[in-house]
Amino acid sequence: MDSQLNKLLPNLGSVSTSLLWAIIVVLLMGPAQTFAFQEETNDYNQYSGEVVDASTNKPLVFATLTVEGTNISTISNTEGNFLLKIPKDITSENVVVSFLGYKTKTVPLSELKEEKNKISLEISVTQLSEININAPKDAMALVRETMAHRDENYFDNSTLMTAFYRETIKKRRKNVSLSEAVVNIYKSPYDSNRDDAVELYKSRKSTDYSKLDTVALKLQGGPYNTLYVDIMKYPEYIFSKEAMANYRFWFDRSTRINDKLIYVVKFNQHENILEPLYQGELYIDVENKILTGAIFSLNITDRKKAAELFVRRKPARVDVWPTEVSYRVDYREKNGKWYYGYSSVTMEFKVDWEDKWFNSVYSMNAEMAITDWENNSTGELPRNRERIKKSIIMSDEATGFSDPDFWGEYNIIEPEKSIESAIKKIQRQLRRAERNSD
Repeated sequence: MDSQLNKLLPNLGSVSTSLLWAIIVVLLMGPAQTFAFQEETNDYNQYSGEVVDASTNKPLVFATLTVEGTNISTISNTEGNFLLKIPKDITSENVVVSFLGYKTKTVPLSELKEEKNKISLEISVTQLSEININAPKDAMALVRETMAHRDENYFDNSTLMTAFYRETIKKRRKNVSLSEAVVNIYKSPYDSNRDDAVELYKSRKSTDYSKLDTVALKLQGGPYNTLYVDIMKYPEYIFSKEAMANYRFWFDRSTRINDKLIYVVKFNQHENILEPLYQGELYIDVENKILTGAIFSLNITDRKKAAELFVRRKPARVDVWPTEVSYRVDYREKNGKWYYGYSSVTMEFKVDWEDKWFNSVYSMNAEMAITDWENNSTGELPRNRERIKKSIIMSDEATGFSDPDFWGEYNIIEPEKSIESAIKKIQRQLRRAERNSD
């Protein structure tokens, strides 16, 4: 399977390689299966709430919440909501809340309630005089220098990370497929050429094929879609030394993260390059030459070529092409070293049947957040049969949704309201099916 997939990921001549494994599988509809679970003891304290802008009260999306003195963390969702689970033996620590362009806030655990916490962050104002001090003049040179400092600025030891992964497929605004998993990531050092390995610990899913017409869209690669967005670990997928010359870079503005001055570097492919490459923003700590985050998207310069990058298989009478492919990656800092903390991939596709008047529009989103980690001093990897394959389809591997306490002590990304509503509907259907079977 892997050798077949590699054929679908062309190097685009001398231009660039598409981000690996972000591949759509279009298959004929199949039956859905669901299973119920029982869960474990409650040995943690749970806190929920929202992170908002102090002035406007608007939600802050993907704010990071970290328990001080530990490696436990989570992020707020696209509605600013968060859910944080902390072992009961941790009682006197603080929760550090940070967001790009805002002042970092420290909240004592003793001040948090079980729910309806509201954490307000204030904008961090950057003085113009501060921008001019030792300001770099060449944006591309800064990006090259940042990539060159990777080995000294990012984790240089093997790490075992716990992560929460969520994958959703929607037909227009309706959720038709939900998959969630807790995974173990065996992260190799950033100065190593060895790929990371992923082990599936716990998962659940549900697919409502009745809303999918006569096709089912499936995302191949699962957690690897998000893991390979770590462009400091895998620069070859976007900023290899050869590919760098295909882009122009320029400074846009400055901001702050964790009270450090961050420059925003924008990039786009040169106009004379017709292959689909990328455009976006890089957030760089200029003083230390550190990439703290990036947001970018695929330039769909040619619909057919873009489709070749992502469509694995489809019925003959169906035309499928991407209309949007966007990525995000955020890094976190611990004791002077940075590491991968969160990433997401969002894709929108049009499905056009020969014998239908209207197109169907599907959106797919995959996101993964590191919620805990520890040093993997031995550097050992899971055995091959315990690793998930890079060709995994999560909606096939995972089993069904069950009670709200399914995840136990594991931190997850709080579901958006539409997803939460879909999960509750699934749970009601499961309970109804159980009663009918009795």
